[in-house]
Amino acid sequence: MYLEELTGSIRLEDQEIECKARLDRIKPQGWLKTVCGFSNAGGGTLFLGVEDKSFKLIGLTRKEADSERNYFNNQINEHISPRPSYTVSFLRYEVNQKELFIIRVDVDESVYKPVILKYDGVPAIYMRRQGFTNGATYEEIIEMSRNSKTAHYDMLATDVDYHPEDFQDLFAFCRERNDGKNVLTEKALTSMGFITDEGKLANGALLFRDGYQSDKTEIHCSVFSGFTKGSERIVSLNKYRGNIIGGIQYMLEYVRQRMNHSVIKLSDSRLNISAYPDRALFEGVINAVAHRNYEMDGTQIQLSIFRDRLEIVSPGGFYQREKIQKTYDLSSIISKRRNELICNVLVRCNAMEAAGTGFEKIEEAYRSAGERYRPYICSETDHFKLVLPDLTYEGGTQDEDIPALESLIVANGTKHDKKVMSYCYGEAHTVKQIAAFLGISDSSYLRKKILGNLVETNCLIEVTVDGKKAYRTNREAL
Repeated sequence: MYLEELTGSIRLEDQEIECKARLDRIKPQGWLKTVCGFSNAGGGTLFLGVEDKSFKLIGLTRKEADSERNYFNNQINEHISPRPSYTVSFLRYEVNQKELFIIRVDVDESVYKPVILKYDGVPAIYMRRQGFTNGATYEEIIEMSRNSKTAHYDMLATDVDYHPEDFQDLFAFCRERNDGKNVLTEKALTSMGFITDEGKLANGALLFRDGYQSDKTEIHCSVFSGFTKGSERIVSLNKYRGNIIGGIQYMLEYVRQRMNHSVIKLSDSRLNISAYPDRALFEGVINAVAHRNYEMDGTQIQLSIFRDRLEIVSPGGFYQREKIQKTYDLSSIISKRRNELICNVLVRCNAMEAAGTGFEKIEEAYRSAGERYRPYICSETDHFKLVLPDLTYEGGTQDEDIPALESLIVANGTKHDKKVMSYCYGEAHTVKQIAAFLGISDSSYLRKKILGNLVETNCLIEVTVDGKKAYRTNREAL
């Protein structure tokens, strides 16, 4: 018996059709490429239980068909992202009164491209062309990206059903932050895309499930005896794998249990000081979780406590932004949402604000501490880092990148000259960055009296960085 007898049409293996007798379980990347190629092209149909050359029906028993379907689903979920849209159906027939089945998998063209196959840690993009599946060309990848709908990873649907009993950690956290009320009703969760209209969970929703275990939410927390990682002893190293709510609570407790405390004697009272203002610590942890790149497998949030500071490093640079050099002007950073669903959940839990004012709250918490205790942030293409100074460490944060210039005399100089020269010693900075570092406005006084005079006295050199005027220290003049 042949495939056309069962389906009622004669269609050779072509652009949209491929047949397999069985799913290869030793080298599954072969048929996974086919599914990926269908998704990136115009869609297609994969038949299982059919010889790929003769189209002769091999057939599957009911038990075999069920096993093949489950294996297919598991491998797709594990290796292809974003998860392709497809439907699985069973075609029944009989041979000598024996019941057999063919599996038909109809793969839709993905609206979110390119669809990526990641196997053995190596990502690849495939395209279906004229009955064959091959690697996509550079031009095809560019075209796919241009025509694709913009979708956040955490909003993409899975095939996992929603059960409210699986989210007790989330609901408890929500009640705690909302005066005992759980505003995460099923209606609210559906409206934000946490649950699909079919009752399935989104990718981001999976990260909130009780008992969730994956490296996508992995966190490393460390305490170092000194000021750097490379040359100092690690006092404590702990790792966390679990749901997002547990991760937030784990980081907060880790710091609170290990941070320093101090007392300042006032004329008629004593003032207790913690190393890190609680509001700044909470906002820093929430920011790392909310804006983490959860598609970067094998990475983790790194929380490190040093003698003078706390560093929180989150995988993924700022979403749809260029790299940010070290800046103290936190309120100027408008962070675009990489994880729309995760952020919406945290907003409903009253853990972050829709307006994205977390950085402003961190600045406010440190405002009265003085210049040496100013938090700062920087980002690269693969991570961003927030640094919170330890308020109990005398002298403030020690910055290896900014040398201390003990003796510097500049003709017609200002009190800011040493700080500017130190800041621009390692790399060039723009006027806006220098103003943020000094804590003053970008004014004619800064541009003419401070920077202009330093250039005239050969202490600073004007350069161009990314098309903008910048300044770096003339080391030969020191």
